[in-house]
Amino acid sequence: MNWRSLKLVKSDPANTGSAIAATGGESPEAILRGSKAKDKRLGAWTATAICGNDITSSCLYVSSIAIVYAGILAPVALLLAAGVLYLYKKIYTEVVEALPLDGGVYNALLNSTRKFDASLASCLTMLSYLATAVISAKTAAEYLRGLFPVLPPMEVTTLILVAFAVLTIMGITESSKVALAIFLLHLGTLSFFVLWILVSVPLPHMWSLNWHQFGHLDNWAKSLFLGFSAAMLGVTGFESSANYVEHQKPGVFRLTLQNMWIAVTIFNPLIALLALGVLPIPEIVSHQGDLISVLGLKVGGHTLHTLIVWDAFLVLSGSVLTSYIGFGGLIHRMTLDQCFPQILLKKTRRNSYPVIVLSFLTLCISILYLTHGELLSLAGVYTISFLGVMTFFAIANILLRVNRRELKRTYNAGWITVVLGALATTAGIVGNLFIDFRFLEYFAIYFVPAVIGYLFMYFRIPILKMVLTMIDHALGRVSRWRLGVHEHIEAITNVRVVVFVGWGTLPRMFKAFDYINRNEDCRNILVCRLFTEDNPEDDLRLHRNIGIIRELFPHMTIEYMARKNAFSPETVEGLSRELEIPKNMMFMGSLTHTLDFSLQDLGGVRVIW
Repeated sequence: MNWRSLKLVKSDPANTGSAIAATGGESPEAILRGSKAKDKRLGAWTATAICGNDITSSCLYVSSIAIVYAGILAPVALLLAAGVLYLYKKIYTEVVEALPLDGGVYNALLNSTRKFDASLASCLTMLSYLATAVISAKTAAEYLRGLFPVLPPMEVTTLILVAFAVLTIMGITESSKVALAIFLLHLGTLSFFVLWILVSVPLPHMWSLNWHQFGHLDNWAKSLFLGFSAAMLGVTGFESSANYVEHQKPGVFRLTLQNMWIAVTIFNPLIALLALGVLPIPEIVSHQGDLISVLGLKVGGHTLHTLIVWDAFLVLSGSVLTSYIGFGGLIHRMTLDQCFPQILLKKTRRNSYPVIVLSFLTLCISILYLTHGELLSLAGVYTISFLGVMTFFAIANILLRVNRRELKRTYNAGWITVVLGALATTAGIVGNLFIDFRFLEYFAIYFVPAVIGYLFMYFRIPILKMVLTMIDHALGRVSRWRLGVHEHIEAITNVRVVVFVGWGTLPRMFKAFDYINRNEDCRNILVCRLFTEDNPEDDLRLHRNIGIIRELFPHMTIEYMARKNAFSPETVEGLSRELEIPKNMMFMGSLTHTLDFSLQDLGGVRVIW
């Protein structure tokens, strides 16, 4: 396709709008070079390793925590948690394959409901990543102290956070290789640990002892519920893969979910079962923070203990990397959508975003020292945040079914699966609050400031206008301060967006402009019609409808452009480069199954009606 040969169909004959000249653009060769760069995206193993380090690191602590509350029923509680993960494997597959863009729950809600709702849900994701990074780094430092008692835990935690910040700035491809090495070592260590116990320990004796002494629970249903709620800590990290899906090759996302589910289903219940066969329950409870290393020391001596400690240190450090990459993918997407200052988009030659990474590092270190490394308060943020994120993902699935019925899907999870998943994670939140109600207090301490900070960004235009009024009263209308604020408002509202229209029916156009009016600060709209057959009546009808839209939204500058060309990823790519408008600032209706490409192929075009 030669972009210079595209011509503009005549614009509004009644002077109802201005036309946009079609000039510039890039050659097909340049576009092809850009698509070849996508070949560097992550494969199944590297993509799984990044999120897998987070979710499989739970094997180090979740089995003992489940035993604390469920006792002899802990393996059952952990299997129930794996069952919930199986439901969410389907829920995530449907949503993310329909909307395969970075951002996780933010992206899912952004394309199914209001931008404000999506951004509030994203605050949960941000808190989850912050808590994950700090908890993982601090726990890794504590494990390392088991071998080197002289090491100061706070300083070691800070060094871990800094080291993985540097690794993330080096680029996701390089960091994924480190993640893969850690992941394979961790799986190998866990497998070796399990086989060692199965071969060398007579398990039935302790199983029988634990069953006779602690198997008669006063209220087995309550114990199982609390054990299940605690066991939900073992699925943290499952939501991470959705935040860097654009870095994954086609079809890989579904494999990451499958691999994570298999690992959790095998290791978490099995380790609990083995622990009950090696140690009495009271001793397990007393070592809930380092159960696996204690088991290693008991059954394999110092050699196995040392191996487990080093493995724990590395895989928990790998969870820090997961947090950096997941947080970066989310903030990058939200910044492209004008939710955060554009300085965050400054990138290196390795396509990493150092301002985002360093901002995350600063937040992590500040939280670490504000809490003095107390894990209980961070656990409250951690638990409610990630379970809330998963619940919102199920809600996003429901909203997509209701509000975007025409959206092209490759998978359907089923209503029962979605509803059961939402109820299960909601029950997990309730159960964890029942375990320790202080979790809600700690969560609020961090969540409320995060929301307030976002509200300042979301309502920045009204706030800046209030500042403008205050300057007018205090300094007059010719102040340099007033000029600076006014220019800032103009820079935000003059951001140009594209709305793709097909038949251009008035109800659908009204939906699109109403969405932009309620969710976006930009007021400079280009209506773009792509067509394959020239029909003057369609063009006249569209001009008439645009005239009505201008009367309904008089504060918007609305322009019109028509091109005789099929709507396709190549066309969208060319228009984005030609008009210098990023694809995430291009809006459209739902993709239907009649089209032979996906939303990911369009590179971030937003679905708004």
